[in-house]
Amino acid sequence: MKIITLLNEKGGVGKTTLATHIAAGLAIRGYKVVLVDADPQGHATVSMGLSKEPGLYDLLVRDGNFKNILRPVPPEYFAIPDTEPNGNLFIVAGNEETRSIANQVSDAFMVADRFRELQNLIDVAIFDTSPTPSLLHGSIYLATNGIIYPTKCEYLSFDGLMESLRHRERFEPSRSKWGLGPIDILGIVPMMYRSNTVLHQENLKELLDTYGELVWDPVAMRTTWAEASNLGQLIYTFDPGSRATKEIERLVDKVEDYLNDETSANGSKPAPPNGDESRLKL
Repeated sequence: MKIITLLNEKGGVGKTTLATHIAAGLAIRGYKVVLVDADPQGHATVSMGLSKEPGLYDLLVRDGNFKNILRPVPPEYFAIPDTEPNGNLFIVAGNEETRSIANQVSDAFMVADRFRELQNLIDVAIFDTSPTPSLLHGSIYLATNGIIYPTKCEYLSFDGLMESLRHRERFEPSRSKWGLGPIDILGIVPMMYRSNTVLHQENLKELLDTYGELVWDPVAMRTTWAEASNLGQLIYTFDPGSRATKEIERLVDKVEDYLNDETSANGSKPAPPNGDESRLKL
């Protein structure tokens, strides 16, 4: 099992949208997936048609059993209409109690230890995180194999991106101390991209100049996203033939490649090409 985390220390950049659609996309393709709602807003939970509840809190603080915490997501909430997904999607739900986990748990390896219980049962766990750093984030860092960084091509989102990258670097000595390899940077995903604006064009160029091939294809801002969200649907169920769906599927392709890469999650992935975040226009 691999653990992939969506991170950016700026809210509203599309973390939940990307986390839910990557998780669902992998389940459609035959993977056994757990989506972990580590954001007190609980929006990943709601996006899957389920009620907010303290699933992650129960798991980490109350020492709950996975069989009582994992919630299966009905296929009609994420699958392409009139098809059966080849895999399974479960969720560890979240609510406002998630905010208290950092004050209740002192074991930095709690997340790693608990999710190791799923090693032979689940292919991948996708963590949706809050934008506010906490000790829970630290525990997730120690459990994570790879990180995906969503960002808008805008000032504050870039600032959140750079802070998130710095925090990854700060955790590398701790991981090394405990015999863990570096966390793979899977990619940086420009979200809600508007190609008709000079601002987004220039900022995307800055991202590409700084991080090169780590920058994935942008996910464009399209009305389809708002329409699907308004109906409480994922893009796969709302309009499987849309350009928005095709863009997301290309990102899922990259995640699937990572899951099938025998050399990943052991320090083989490259760091940012030049490590110079200062080139971003802030």
